[in-house]
Amino acid sequence: MKLFSIGSALLFALPALAAPTPAPPTWTDAATAEKEVEHFSMIGEYVAKAGKTALQANLLANGEFLVAIYQGGLPGDGWNQSNIDSRKMPAAHLKPLLAGYAKVERKSPTLGIPAPQNAVLKFPDGFTHVKDGIMSAGGQTTKDLGAFHMHLEFMLPLKPGDNPTSQKRGNSGIYIFNNYEIQILDSFAVDYRNPANNALKPESSNLQWCGAIYKTRLPDVNMSYPPLRWQTYDIDFKPPEFDGETKTKNARVTVRLNGVLIHDDFELETGTGNGAKKPQLAKGPVFFQNHANPVVFRNVWVTE
Repeated sequence: MKLFSIGSALLFALPALAAPTPAPPTWTDAATAEKEVEHFSMIGEYVAKAGKTALQANLLANGEFLVAIYQGGLPGDGWNQSNIDSRKMPAAHLKPLLAGYAKVERKSPTLGIPAPQNAVLKFPDGFTHVKDGIMSAGGQTTKDLGAFHMHLEFMLPLKPGDNPTSQKRGNSGIYIFNNYEIQILDSFAVDYRNPANNALKPESSNLQWCGAIYKTRLPDVNMSYPPLRWQTYDIDFKPPEFDGETKTKNARVTVRLNGVLIHDDFELETGTGNGAKKPQLAKGPVFFQNHANPVVFRNVWVTE
């Protein structure tokens, strides 16, 4: 009879450990994505050559496209606010549809605006995590701010292994005083107003998509541009006011995404998300959230 040790028996009894699931591939520049990602060039915005419809197409995890068709024009540029025609289709079906459209690349009207003379913070000074003119996620202001106007430009990576309703698709955020978050995410071509209308199943709440005041308020319009494009936020923030330790006025915020108003003087009774658990402040830093995604920022400046 063959003998073996207890240790050997235990070794044979243990199931094989599953290999860790590899992270979905990520692209951080358009030139490389163009070479390596099939159908990358089809991601984008289109306007009809005849008639008044417009279209957005974003790549999905299964290799198909999320397609949003708008009546009147693109969001922020002619769309008449009617219901969005949301479809999911393979590239082979999208190509003949695009034959009736012309591709456009919109540019935010505030892109590249230099810091004014009265700026209290001018990029790159006054910010952390800056290298070669780019701030990586995880940076923050080096001084506390009160009431302010902030201009910033950000770029989202391409992560086609995740869907644009997922919180994994280029997640970051502008975290004011560590209390109030304005979400950053690749939510391009997603129908915010009617999540169930989207051709793909939403993988997170619409209050967590790009432009949302995190878990608090939807943006008035989804003004997301495609990934790997520079986009802009212009934020006006008024902090809460206090009489001693008693809050006498709530914070308020106005936000423009790519030049279009998406939150108009909205009152913030508490912080947002985990920020609601923290004391509200009259002054504090602004954080550019690191959420394990290679989101980058540039041309950030602040006036009081």
